[in-house]
Amino acid sequence: MSNALTRFYCTAFLDVGVVASGSLQHVVTTVKDALDDRDLAQLLVFDDSTGKPVDVDFRGKTDDVLQRLGEQFGDLPCTEVNHQPTRRVGRPKLGVVSGEVTLLPRQWEWLKSQPGGASVTLRKLIDEARRAGDEQSHIRGSQEATYNFMTAMAGNFHQYEEALRALYAGDLDRFHHFINDWAPDVKNYVKKLAANAFPEGNL
Repeated sequence: MSNALTRFYCTAFLDVGVVASGSLQHVVTTVKDALDDRDLAQLLVFDDSTGKPVDVDFRGKTDDVLQRLGEQFGDLPCTEVNHQPTRRVGRPKLGVVSGEVTLLPRQWEWLKSQPGGASVTLRKLIDEARRAGDEQSHIRGSQEATYNFMTAMAGNFHQYEEALRALYAGDLDRFHHFINDWAPDVKNYVKKLAANAFPEGNL
């Protein structure tokens, strides 16, 4: 059986209620044992990382379902590989790599006037830009996951469109206001998916 099924996390909804949550293997085993075929046909399983529905064929026994899913998903790729860093000329402790930067004279003057000099200032500016880029990436990913789930589960809910507008406007208070009267399990899952959808200053 594929290891992906124990590392792929999802949540199963029957109507507007959560019936199982956890690894895909756990969810499939739980609902297969607890629900009849009619309920399974109405079940919606969502990927906890993307908010997208997961296509699960519940025909046959539990082992049959898991085997098909194992073939569908396969083993997750290993993303963490340790490599011995190549030593370069420079300051090894900092991992400094030499290079060229082309700036206007006024820009060089400004850099040289900063505390620590040009190199320290450039490193700080780059690190700040990377952090800002990472935050924006997390916000976009969380917004997309929330949108995916809301479109599939809450498209006919009261103030659905208003909630989406608040989501993309980064307005946390209005977002929570618009989803406040939704079914509890749906509302809580939306909040979970939207946990990183708003700038830190808005939390």
